[in-house]
Amino acid sequence: MSEHPALHHEPLAALPLDRTAGRPFDPPAELAEIRRQRPLTRMRYPDGHVGWLATGYATVRTILADPRFSSRYELLHVPHPGGPGSLPPASPGDMSGIDAPGHTRYRRLLMGKFTVRRMRELTARVEQFTNDCLDAMERQGPPADLVEAFAQPVPALMICELLGVPVSGRDVFQRHVHTVTDRSRSLDEQGAAYTAIQDLIHDLVLAKRAAPTDDVLSDLTHDGDLTDAELAGLGAFLLGAGLDTTANMLAHGTFALLSNPGQLAALRDDPGLADQAVEELMRYLTIADPGIRTALEDVDVDGHLIRAGDTVTLSHQAANRDPARFPDPDTLDVHRRATGHLGFGHGPHQCLGQQLARVEMRVALPALLTRFPGLRLAVPPGDVPLRTASTIYGVHRLPVTW
Repeated sequence: MSEHPALHHEPLAALPLDRTAGRPFDPPAELAEIRRQRPLTRMRYPDGHVGWLATGYATVRTILADPRFSSRYELLHVPHPGGPGSLPPASPGDMSGIDAPGHTRYRRLLMGKFTVRRMRELTARVEQFTNDCLDAMERQGPPADLVEAFAQPVPALMICELLGVPVSGRDVFQRHVHTVTDRSRSLDEQGAAYTAIQDLIHDLVLAKRAAPTDDVLSDLTHDGDLTDAELAGLGAFLLGAGLDTTANMLAHGTFALLSNPGQLAALRDDPGLADQAVEELMRYLTIADPGIRTALEDVDVDGHLIRAGDTVTLSHQAANRDPARFPDPDTLDVHRRATGHLGFGHGPHQCLGQQLARVEMRVALPALLTRFPGLRLAVPPGDVPLRTASTIYGVHRLPVTW
């Protein structure tokens, strides 16, 4: 194997995290220069491990699809400063932190619950929840926090409906999910919130076993011989995956459109652009980042020898801004056909609920812009508080008026 230039450079001191002031939709600027010079380069992790950082689209996609790279928590080195030096193994039902065959078993059980057809059947419910939220905003009048009034309730109601969570318990679930994904909270707080979610789901599982209803969790209680612990873990996983990500896409996506009036007008005036606009917003914003994998054996990637035990941090946001894949990548263009973006990941761990997220965004964003054609920020863009300390990027609040 020939020597590669990246091996002659000192490892990066840390994962670039600082975004440029006044550019809330762009990845850290340093990532673009790293991608230009070395799409796969050595990087030092906070615990001292020297692994890798992947920033090029082709490289990230290749690693995501390769089963020789593991998602098992206990094998990963965490790239974020202040994080734990090591992670415990995944709890039963937590699909994010396991590999095949366990991951395959869970995914096969769930795939039939998240088909394109079933998600389309839920469109009417998404429309109802969306209109209910818009009606409440209209009654209350401007200004409003779009996160609280719209972006959080729509996906929260949908995922809770899908799982069969009682209306009375939905606010509690949402509060715990927010704590789990907030990197500014202590590990003890995050752990307590995750345990609380599992406990609440476990109680729900017992209720579904006793009296099943028409929802995914009830279906799972009778499929696949899952234990109560696995069912509770799967429920917690689905709840966390379905709430925070879509809520931040709705809020941050609206912020991006409000900051690009021409793109907002194009979508508002032609709701038929919704499909393309959703894919482009997923590419442009890439709010769930980064991914992490560890090599199970020696693997050659782009002429680099990644040795068994090496952790690779995968910057989806840098990959989705790679000019080798997307021309003029730093421009938001709702007319772009952004197929193949990595906003939902790729490979065995590609987002299971992506079809539900698409349905929610395709319905909710055009409905918002149609109902409030004069929608605009109620504060200067620089005063919108960003979720820079969260594993899911977005906004804490989005003050709007109309």
